[in-house]
Amino acid sequence: MSELKQYEAGSYDVIVIGAGHGGSEAGLAAARMGMKTLLLTMSLNSIVAMDCNPNIGGTGKGHLVREIDALGGEMALNIDKTFIQSRMLNTSKGPAVHSLRVQADKRRYHEEMKKVLEDEKNLDLRQGEAIKIIMDGKKVSGILTKTGGLYHCKALILCTGTYLKGRVYMGELNYPSGPDGMQPANELSQSLIDLGIPLMRLKTGTPARVHRDSIDFSHMEIQPGDEEVVPFSLMNTGKTFDVEQVPCYLTYTTPECHKIIQENLHRAAMYIGDIEGTGPRYCPSIEDKVVRFSDRDSHQVFIEPEGKTTKEIYVQGVSSSFPEEVQIELYKKIKGLENVEFMRDAYAIEYDAIDATVLKRSLEHMEYENLYFAGQINGSSGYEEAAAQGLMAGINATLKIKGEDPLILDRSQGYIGVLIDDLVTKGTKEPYRMMTSRAEYRLTLRQDNADLRLTEIGYKIGLATEERYQVYKKRKTSIENEWKRLDGTMIHPKSEVNQILEDLGSTPLKTSLSLKELIRRPELSYDSLKVLDLDRPNLPKDIRQQVETQIKYEGYIKKQQMQINQFKKLEKRKLDFNMDYMAIGGLRNEAKEKLMKIKPESIGQASRITGVSPADINVLLIYLEQKRREKEDEESLG
Repeated sequence: MSELKQYEAGSYDVIVIGAGHGGSEAGLAAARMGMKTLLLTMSLNSIVAMDCNPNIGGTGKGHLVREIDALGGEMALNIDKTFIQSRMLNTSKGPAVHSLRVQADKRRYHEEMKKVLEDEKNLDLRQGEAIKIIMDGKKVSGILTKTGGLYHCKALILCTGTYLKGRVYMGELNYPSGPDGMQPANELSQSLIDLGIPLMRLKTGTPARVHRDSIDFSHMEIQPGDEEVVPFSLMNTGKTFDVEQVPCYLTYTTPECHKIIQENLHRAAMYIGDIEGTGPRYCPSIEDKVVRFSDRDSHQVFIEPEGKTTKEIYVQGVSSSFPEEVQIELYKKIKGLENVEFMRDAYAIEYDAIDATVLKRSLEHMEYENLYFAGQINGSSGYEEAAAQGLMAGINATLKIKGEDPLILDRSQGYIGVLIDDLVTKGTKEPYRMMTSRAEYRLTLRQDNADLRLTEIGYKIGLATEERYQVYKKRKTSIENEWKRLDGTMIHPKSEVNQILEDLGSTPLKTSLSLKELIRRPELSYDSLKVLDLDRPNLPKDIRQQVETQIKYEGYIKKQQMQINQFKKLEKRKLDFNMDYMAIGGLRNEAKEKLMKIKPESIGQASRITGVSPADINVLLIYLEQKRREKEDEESLG
């Protein structure tokens, strides 16, 4: 074969490799912040492809989508344009864990995002495969494509998803492939290895897609969408959505189904031993579930439409690495799928990823300047986790080029901060999934206040638009004004007042109380007290709910704020990036090794490193205090 002839293909401020959910957000963020940006994708048909479940949001993940929106990202706006069913989860629980989850029309989701990318003036969208990262010493200078195109850049963001050395597994069959039959990226991994960046193998999977007409829905429980649609994007608050929602259905596996699985475990790729990578703990294959929960005779299966212009149905809960014929046999033992017809097989896919502990919290590589990583290459799973990282990588690559400090969201500011801190501080050996339980300060990090927490930040860095900022300011002012009004409006213990309170199941007043104090009572709500509040302004529902939540949880929020203040103190105790931990006496050897590898930015981050004990943190605090005093002594003598 003749040697590849290279040619000068162009120069950009930022190049993003991969146009999935992470790459699209990264490209848009950089372009909207003024960078000339190239978004390079293996296929224009795979832009924000929903290779797995056709939905956005869910527990924990919905918080990420709201935060992406608050900062000025695109995911929430795009799903609001293309959803076919909307449901608010966990409404029987407290507001901290309420999470919006919507079904997408996956084809329209792709088409609408592609249109947004094509219309972005600072963004060039290009189909091609990057095969090599070009460095100038320790600094990124460009990429080389498979066709010989040499593209120069000031910053490079890798958002490669599951394409790097992708390999599909179905029983004894395995072959090189990207997701959903796409071509894998087989050459870029070697470029990372050549730079000394170690790679690991991770695994994920997806269930079969089946023909709608072959399903017997009469044996399933219908799951309709919510009558009142709550949008993901703040920009659509109050909007009426004229969408005919499509129902989903719930069914179950059967003992017969489990018997087939048990009898064929020796043919499942994950049990044969061919798969090297670790799969996601919180989204296991059906064979893994049957083995791990052998005492159960059924598992939930959700039947989810993939769009209004297709009869493909996603069978959630039954991802598998079995051979095709075993898949078909076991699916036919699921209630309502007795006559099922496959359109796409289930499969497991293995791919290359990095150990994210080699990254700074800005998502820039510690050793290589202006080289950023986001999404599944960092060990995360899911569209929302990828989009959040992509957004932050796009922002930080831009800020770096502009000579400004990176934007670091800490664990008290957002789920995005929790996600990135977990990945770069602790690393992961399996695909990481965001959950509300991972956030220590989830009472203050609710999905309903993402704009109040983050829009000001997004606006200051130049990503959130003026229109978005004004919507946020108006909402914030309305909430603050109503809080003050309720706090200052007194209700007196009159007979008619007490009768109303008794009718509402509450105790009568003996002394005057503010409306704010009355709303705090568990049995009363903002809306139920309207009869006592004749001067109440006509506020939108989201404002009323936000005010009520802040009032009812005020005491708990104050306690959590005290915890956050303590957390902030440790975060402010900065550590030198080049600190030689090996020279610090008193640190255990394991702590020295972990600290040298991860290079924490603060005492707070150091305290979250696996293998660094509270005793080690005390040693570091004493060391820092000694250095501070030595510096003071030198200055006083100087």
